[in-house]
Amino acid sequence: MKLFLDTANVDHVAEVAAWGVLDGVTTNPTLVAKEGKDFKETVLKMCALVPCVSAQVTATDAEGMKKQAVEYAGWHKHVVVKVPMTTEGLKVLAFCRQKGIRTNCTLVFSLAQAVLAAKAGASILSPFVGRIDDAGESGMALIAEIMQAWSHYKFATEVLVASTRHTEHVTEAAKLGAHICTIPYEVFLKLPKHQLTDTGLDRFQKDWEKVQKN
Repeated sequence: MKLFLDTANVDHVAEVAAWGVLDGVTTNPTLVAKEGKDFKETVLKMCALVPCVSAQVTATDAEGMKKQAVEYAGWHKHVVVKVPMTTEGLKVLAFCRQKGIRTNCTLVFSLAQAVLAAKAGASILSPFVGRIDDAGESGMALIAEIMQAWSHYKFATEVLVASTRHTEHVTEAAKLGAHICTIPYEVFLKLPKHQLTDTGLDRFQKDWEKVQKN
Protein backbone atom coordinates (compact mmCIF):
# COMPACT_ATOMS: atom_id res chain seq x y z
CA MET A 1 0.00 0.00 0.00
CA LYS A 2 1.27 3.46 -0.91
CA LEU A 3 1.44 5.99 1.90
CA PHE A 4 0.60 9.66 1.25
CA LEU A 5 0.77 12.62 3.62
CA ASP A 6 -2.32 14.83 3.77
CA THR A 7 -0.87 18.29 4.30
CA ALA A 8 0.23 21.61 2.87
CA ASN A 9 3.23 21.86 5.19
CA VAL A 10 6.37 21.39 3.11
CA ASP A 11 8.55 20.85 6.18
CA HIS A 12 6.35 17.95 7.26
CA VAL A 13 6.61 16.43 3.79
CA ALA A 14 10.40 16.71 3.87
CA GLU A 15 10.52 15.14 7.34
CA VAL A 16 8.43 12.08 6.47
CA ALA A 17 10.00 11.71 3.02
CA ALA A 18 13.35 11.32 4.79
CA TRP A 19 12.03 8.11 6.37
CA GLY A 20 12.03 6.51 2.91
CA VAL A 21 8.35 5.48 3.09
CA LEU A 22 6.45 8.42 1.55
CA ASP A 23 4.89 7.89 -1.88
CA GLY A 24 2.97 11.12 -2.31
CA VAL A 25 0.99 14.03 -0.91
CA THR A 26 -2.63 15.12 -1.01
CA THR A 27 -3.37 18.78 -0.53
CA ASN A 28 -6.04 21.35 -1.28
CA PRO A 29 -6.53 25.13 -1.13
CA THR A 30 -7.99 24.90 2.40
CA LEU A 31 -4.85 23.20 3.75
CA VAL A 32 -2.65 25.69 1.92
CA ALA A 33 -4.66 28.61 3.30
CA LYS A 34 -4.11 27.30 6.84
CA GLU A 35 -0.37 27.43 6.22
CA GLY A 36 -0.64 30.95 4.75
CA LYS A 37 1.37 29.98 1.67
CA ASP A 38 1.04 30.36 -2.10
CA PHE A 39 -0.73 27.35 -3.63
CA LYS A 40 1.46 26.88 -6.72
CA GLU A 41 4.68 27.47 -4.81
CA THR A 42 3.67 24.93 -2.18
CA VAL A 43 2.76 22.30 -4.77
CA LEU A 44 6.04 22.76 -6.64
CA LYS A 45 8.11 22.43 -3.45
CA MET A 46 6.32 19.18 -2.60
CA CYS A 47 6.77 17.88 -6.17
CA ALA A 48 10.52 18.11 -5.56
CA LEU A 49 10.14 15.73 -2.61
CA VAL A 50 7.62 13.09 -3.75
CA PRO A 51 6.48 11.67 -7.13
CA CYS A 52 2.75 12.31 -6.69
CA VAL A 53 1.10 15.51 -5.44
CA SER A 54 -2.68 15.86 -5.65
CA ALA A 55 -3.62 19.51 -6.22
CA GLN A 56 -7.32 20.36 -6.08
CA VAL A 57 -9.17 22.56 -8.57
CA THR A 58 -11.32 25.37 -7.20
CA ALA A 59 -13.71 25.93 -10.11
CA THR A 60 -17.09 24.17 -9.98
CA ASP A 61 -18.07 24.13 -13.67
CA ALA A 62 -16.55 21.71 -16.16
CA GLU A 63 -14.94 24.33 -18.38
CA GLY A 64 -13.36 26.10 -15.43
CA MET A 65 -12.06 22.84 -13.98
CA LYS A 66 -10.66 21.77 -17.37
CA LYS A 67 -8.75 25.03 -17.63
CA GLN A 68 -7.32 24.61 -14.13
CA ALA A 69 -6.49 20.95 -14.81
CA VAL A 70 -4.40 21.86 -17.85
CA GLU A 71 -2.71 24.65 -15.88
CA TYR A 72 -1.90 22.49 -12.84
CA ALA A 73 -0.63 19.60 -14.98
CA GLY A 74 1.72 22.02 -16.67
CA TRP A 75 3.35 22.99 -13.37
CA HIS A 76 5.19 19.71 -12.87
CA LYS A 77 5.08 16.09 -14.04
CA HIS A 78 4.35 14.96 -10.47
CA VAL A 79 1.08 16.91 -10.21
CA VAL A 80 -2.15 14.91 -10.05
CA VAL A 81 -5.24 17.07 -10.53
CA LYS A 82 -7.84 16.59 -7.82
CA VAL A 83 -11.41 16.82 -9.18
CA PRO A 84 -14.66 16.65 -7.15
CA MET A 85 -17.16 13.80 -7.56
CA THR A 86 -19.91 15.70 -9.39
CA THR A 87 -21.43 15.36 -12.83
CA GLU A 88 -19.29 18.33 -13.89
CA GLY A 89 -16.32 16.59 -12.34
CA LEU A 90 -16.99 13.42 -14.33
CA LYS A 91 -16.76 15.46 -17.53
CA VAL A 92 -13.39 16.75 -16.39
CA LEU A 93 -12.14 13.25 -15.56
CA ALA A 94 -13.00 12.09 -19.08
CA PHE A 95 -11.35 15.18 -20.56
CA CYS A 96 -8.18 14.65 -18.54
CA ARG A 97 -8.00 10.99 -19.54
CA GLN A 98 -8.00 12.05 -23.19
CA LYS A 99 -5.30 14.64 -22.50
CA GLY A 100 -3.12 12.23 -20.51
CA ILE A 101 -3.54 14.22 -17.30
CA ARG A 102 -3.54 12.18 -14.09
CA THR A 103 -6.50 12.81 -11.79
CA ASN A 104 -7.71 12.14 -8.27
CA CYS A 105 -11.50 12.10 -7.87
CA THR A 106 -12.21 13.48 -4.41
CA LEU A 107 -15.20 13.52 -2.03
CA VAL A 108 -16.36 9.99 -2.85
CA PHE A 109 -18.94 8.63 -0.41
CA SER A 110 -20.57 5.65 -2.14
CA LEU A 111 -19.75 2.62 -4.27
CA ALA A 112 -21.85 4.06 -7.10
CA GLN A 113 -19.72 7.22 -7.12
CA ALA A 114 -16.55 5.12 -7.08
CA VAL A 115 -17.66 3.11 -10.12
CA LEU A 116 -18.60 6.26 -12.03
CA ALA A 117 -15.25 7.87 -11.26
CA ALA A 118 -13.38 4.79 -12.44
CA LYS A 119 -15.40 4.55 -15.64
CA ALA A 120 -14.84 8.26 -16.35
CA GLY A 121 -11.09 7.65 -16.16
CA ALA A 122 -9.92 8.79 -12.73
CA SER A 123 -6.36 7.72 -11.99
CA ILE A 124 -7.17 7.71 -8.26
CA LEU A 125 -10.40 8.02 -6.29
CA SER A 126 -10.68 9.18 -2.70
CA PRO A 127 -13.43 7.87 -0.38
CA PHE A 128 -13.52 10.00 2.80
CA VAL A 129 -13.77 7.41 5.58
CA GLY A 130 -13.55 9.83 8.52
CA ARG A 131 -16.42 11.94 7.31
CA ILE A 132 -18.52 8.82 6.78
CA ASP A 133 -17.75 7.76 10.36
CA ASP A 134 -18.79 11.24 11.52
CA ALA A 135 -22.16 10.69 9.83
CA GLY A 136 -22.75 7.57 11.92
CA GLU A 137 -21.85 5.04 9.23
CA SER A 138 -18.73 2.95 8.64
CA GLY A 139 -16.15 4.47 6.32
CA MET A 140 -14.09 1.30 6.21
CA ALA A 141 -17.19 -0.69 5.23
CA LEU A 142 -17.32 1.46 2.10
CA ILE A 143 -13.66 0.67 1.38
CA ALA A 144 -14.47 -3.04 1.73
CA GLU A 145 -17.36 -2.66 -0.76
CA ILE A 146 -15.18 -0.81 -3.25
CA MET A 147 -12.32 -3.32 -3.03
CA GLN A 148 -14.78 -6.19 -3.47
CA ALA A 149 -16.18 -4.54 -6.60
CA TRP A 150 -12.66 -3.87 -7.89
CA SER A 151 -11.85 -7.58 -7.56
CA HIS A 152 -14.48 -8.30 -10.22
CA TYR A 153 -13.34 -5.76 -12.80
CA LYS A 154 -10.14 -4.47 -14.37
CA PHE A 155 -10.41 -0.86 -13.25
CA ALA A 156 -7.05 0.89 -13.50
CA THR A 157 -8.20 3.43 -10.90
CA GLU A 158 -6.36 3.24 -7.57
CA VAL A 159 -8.43 3.45 -4.38
CA LEU A 160 -7.09 6.04 -1.92
CA VAL A 161 -8.40 5.96 1.66
CA ALA A 162 -8.83 9.62 2.65
CA SER A 163 -9.97 11.53 5.74
CA THR A 164 -8.15 9.09 8.01
CA ARG A 165 -8.40 10.00 11.69
CA HIS A 166 -6.29 7.37 13.49
CA THR A 167 -3.83 4.54 12.94
CA GLU A 168 -6.62 1.95 12.87
CA HIS A 169 -7.90 3.51 9.64
CA VAL A 170 -4.45 2.96 8.14
CA THR A 171 -4.11 -0.66 9.25
CA GLU A 172 -7.66 -1.50 8.16
CA ALA A 173 -6.94 0.04 4.75
CA ALA A 174 -3.93 -2.23 4.41
CA LYS A 175 -5.91 -5.32 5.41
CA LEU A 176 -8.61 -4.51 2.87
CA GLY A 177 -6.08 -4.12 0.07
CA ALA A 178 -6.54 -0.40 -0.59
CA HIS A 179 -3.94 0.90 -3.01
CA ILE A 180 -3.17 4.15 -1.17
CA CYS A 181 -3.83 5.70 2.23
CA THR A 182 -3.38 9.42 2.84
CA ILE A 183 -2.59 10.30 6.43
CA PRO A 184 -2.47 13.50 8.51
CA TYR A 185 0.96 14.38 9.88
CA GLU A 186 -0.05 13.76 13.52
CA VAL A 187 -1.29 10.25 12.68
CA PHE A 188 1.76 9.50 10.53
CA LEU A 189 4.02 10.18 13.51
CA LYS A 190 2.20 7.48 15.50
CA LEU A 191 2.73 4.72 12.93
CA PRO A 192 6.34 3.81 13.84
CA LYS A 193 5.64 3.81 17.57
CA HIS A 194 4.88 0.84 19.83
CA GLN A 195 5.21 0.56 23.60
CA LEU A 196 7.08 -2.75 23.40
CA THR A 197 9.58 -1.24 20.97
CA ASP A 198 10.27 1.59 23.42
CA THR A 199 10.55 -0.85 26.32
CA GLY A 200 12.89 -3.09 24.37
CA LEU A 201 15.15 -0.23 23.35
CA ASP A 202 15.29 1.04 26.92
CA ARG A 203 16.31 -2.41 28.14
CA PHE A 204 18.96 -2.79 25.44
CA GLN A 205 20.40 0.61 26.37
CA LYS A 206 20.54 -0.21 30.07
CA ASP A 207 22.17 -3.58 29.38
CA TRP A 208 24.74 -1.90 27.13
CA GLU A 209 25.54 0.65 29.84
CA LYS A 210 26.24 -2.26 32.22
CA VAL A 211 28.60 -3.82 29.68
CA GLN A 212 30.42 -0.52 29.28
CA LYS A 213 31.03 -0.34 33.04
CA ASN A 214 32.68 -3.77 33.12
